[in-house]
Amino acid sequence: MPKGKPHSAEFKAKVALEALREQQTLSELSSQYGVHSNQISSWKKQLTEQSALVFEQEALQRQAKEHEALVRGLYEQIGQLQYEANWLKKKVAGR
Repeated sequence: MPKGKPHSAEFKAKVALEALREQQTLSELSSQYGVHSNQISSWKKQLTEQSALVFEQEALQRQAKEHEALVRGLYEQIGQLQYEANWLKKKVAGR
């Protein structure tokens, strides 16, 4: 069961980036931020292993926008075709 206070994602990222810069030791960072050095090491490892996800999410968001635009265009075409089909039905029925 986790102990201690929960930290925000921003705080974890800030501390992990400081650890990656290696301008201070883990002990110094631990004292500065009030977090155990093992926790800082864990956040640093997590940051390095998952940093590629930032760029993957950008690509996924771009794909989602493209997909939404495609779907919107297809629905417009469906609406136009339904309108034309109804118009033709009325013309044929009127003969």
